[in-house]
Amino acid sequence: MRPSRRGVLHGLTAGAVSGSLAGPVGARPAAPPDPTHTLWYRQPAKAWTEALPVGNGRLGAMVFGGVARERLQLNEDTLWSGGPYDPVNPAARAALPQVRRLIAAGQWKEAQALADKALLGTPRTQMPYQPLGDLILSWPGLSDADATGYQRQLDLDAATATTRFSVGGVEHRRTVFASPVDQLLMVRIEADRPFDLDIALTSPQPDTRVEAADMRLTLTGRNADHAGVKAVLRFAARLQARTVGGRVTVSGDRLAVRGARAVTLRVAMATSYRRFDDHGGDPVALTTATLRKAAARTDDRIAADAVAEHRRLYRRVRLDLGTSPQGSRPTDERILADRAVDDPALATLYFNYGRYLLIACSRPGGQAANLQGLWNESTNPPWGSKYTVNINTEMNYWPAQPTGLGECVAPLVAMIRDLAVTGERTAREMYGARGWVCHHNTDLWRATAPIDGAFWGMWPTGGAWLCTHLWEHYDYGRDRAFLASVYPLMRGAALFFLDALQTDARTGRLVTSPSLSPENEHAPGVSICAGPAMDQQILRDLFDQVARAAAILNTDTAFARQVREARARLAPDRIGRDGQLQEWQEDWDGRAPDPHHRHVSHLYALFPSDQITPDRTPALASAARRSLEIRGDQSTGWATAWRANLWARLHDGEHAHRIIAYLLGPQRTYPNLFDSHPPFQIDGNFGGTRAMVEMLMQSRDDEILLLPALPRAWHSGSVAGLRARGRTRVDLVWREGRLVSATLTGDLAGRRTVRLGGRRVEVTLTPGRSVRLDGADLA
Repeated sequence: MRPSRRGVLHGLTAGAVSGSLAGPVGARPAAPPDPTHTLWYRQPAKAWTEALPVGNGRLGAMVFGGVARERLQLNEDTLWSGGPYDPVNPAARAALPQVRRLIAAGQWKEAQALADKALLGTPRTQMPYQPLGDLILSWPGLSDADATGYQRQLDLDAATATTRFSVGGVEHRRTVFASPVDQLLMVRIEADRPFDLDIALTSPQPDTRVEAADMRLTLTGRNADHAGVKAVLRFAARLQARTVGGRVTVSGDRLAVRGARAVTLRVAMATSYRRFDDHGGDPVALTTATLRKAAARTDDRIAADAVAEHRRLYRRVRLDLGTSPQGSRPTDERILADRAVDDPALATLYFNYGRYLLIACSRPGGQAANLQGLWNESTNPPWGSKYTVNINTEMNYWPAQPTGLGECVAPLVAMIRDLAVTGERTAREMYGARGWVCHHNTDLWRATAPIDGAFWGMWPTGGAWLCTHLWEHYDYGRDRAFLASVYPLMRGAALFFLDALQTDARTGRLVTSPSLSPENEHAPGVSICAGPAMDQQILRDLFDQVARAAAILNTDTAFARQVREARARLAPDRIGRDGQLQEWQEDWDGRAPDPHHRHVSHLYALFPSDQITPDRTPALASAARRSLEIRGDQSTGWATAWRANLWARLHDGEHAHRIIAYLLGPQRTYPNLFDSHPPFQIDGNFGGTRAMVEMLMQSRDDEILLLPALPRAWHSGSVAGLRARGRTRVDLVWREGRLVSATLTGDLAGRRTVRLGGRRVEVTLTPGRSVRLDGADLA
């Protein structure tokens, strides 16, 4: 079979990766960078948001691509401040009934003041994620001003960052990748003529020490105290240098390479963290063992295995939205042009980048993706670069299931298992309730008490929302054993609310109290309330999913009946006087101080849930549309991405695309394609990726909607490898806005309902066989 152009480009990329470790430096790529799989630039990065990220799910680096001085900013995903701590306020349980009484009496300000005083965690903050340090490479005799033909790039398909330039006719090439197989950061430096190089490791953490000896650098240190929580972690980074030619000497705490033709650096990193309640690991021993295990493997073998493992996930989905001359420009220029309509390949690149980032920052055995995924250079990062579970952590995983990255959810599942342990104590000591609870943030130590202030933190539904991701993972894969393993977590979250829900004296409905609509005020400076719409919607999903799981597992019949009964008593969604979906039990939307608030929490039922749909609940869908119109399209990065998903669920592709175009422009995207809140938060990248899926394919239960929100800007294209619920692969081809073909491949036998506009077709799937539908079948 004749290979496609894309296949040829991928083959050249593969050769470039392995060749960079053995082949001639001067060999130029046979084709320009692929505009849909490559970020590339004509100058080094100056700002951190211009640097390029590599990661293996546990270790991360930001590559700046300097000429005379290169900086690789390093992260290890278990290096956070502090240590194990119990944040539950000892005054909380006694004060909780009075807070509820004040809320029931409509004394919102007084309730919030008391909650702020007595219910907030101690400390009132959580532990921040930390940088490990920097790998600094310096080339004596090189000058930035002398470089010509400069280009740096990140090949998403090979997960490799490359810097290339000439100085005085001498070609220089540097390659960086993070191996998920060998758990190493690999750096390869080459030139046509011998060069000199100085190698250093530095860290902003306390009590650090660097030892240089025998072609190795060893950086050790400990983490920092924070907010009165004592530091307990130790960490280590060990670097091993190998050279082709030249010699290596020790110069203080650095290595000095002189006269080498090539240098390879292998970097291992670890901390003493084992679990939220166990910090007894030995990072020096761990890093030593990692390097020793890899010692017998060649650089080429390590590189080839790393690329193969990355591509096992990355190549599951292929998207083509078309190309244009705009796509031939460097990535930063494409963003700055702010013309997504004329550059459909930029949307494809953003989609591919979102999948790349999730693969790079969330793999089995590592930590869940935090506010910045894996990458952070600050000891005091925005919002602690922790886990904000009132939207941001959940959004990080929105693209995982439908873009074939179900394995990447494993760290999130592991975190939920931990939270069910720590959250059980919070439920018992703070609420006098069974089960477990998590409020709006958590950290490496799995703190679950409310933080920051009652205005933001008195939201008890974070754990419940996280549990819907357990059901999502089951629903896409239909793995009964997985469902059985997570059912106790879902049950525990539901059990908490069976105990904690309050009866609204006016309506007899069950509501959460105290709570709030995340971070939004219904009166100046006041957010606290009872039964915000989002809580009721999340609990409808949680209770329904727990009951369905119990039925599938043929267990817990009495408990399933309890949650169904409680679900039926939850306050319903309401339409307000302005035709909007109410955010609160009272029709306060019109008086809220910020009508354009970034959070659209009350639209959870439209997306990511499917409680509200244009076809099944048209009145509520119209109300959701009105709420979106009032809120406006432009917001922070992640909030913009959420809006795009919501408009896609309303089947308005033109509106969704306008928001995507804004998201991809310079106001909401940094030069390295990181999402700009501002500052950087990675959730917008993942939310934008999912929005593009929602525009092309949606699935609910065993129903699949094809091209539900296709914009004119993507008039012709194809996508292969999307996943629908029930272990179903979906491939689509469309031309001039019309479906040409849809191919469904199921791993499980069963019937699927396929929809295109108002037409429906019933399809029977057999494992291992594909069913192709032509556009005419659905015309």
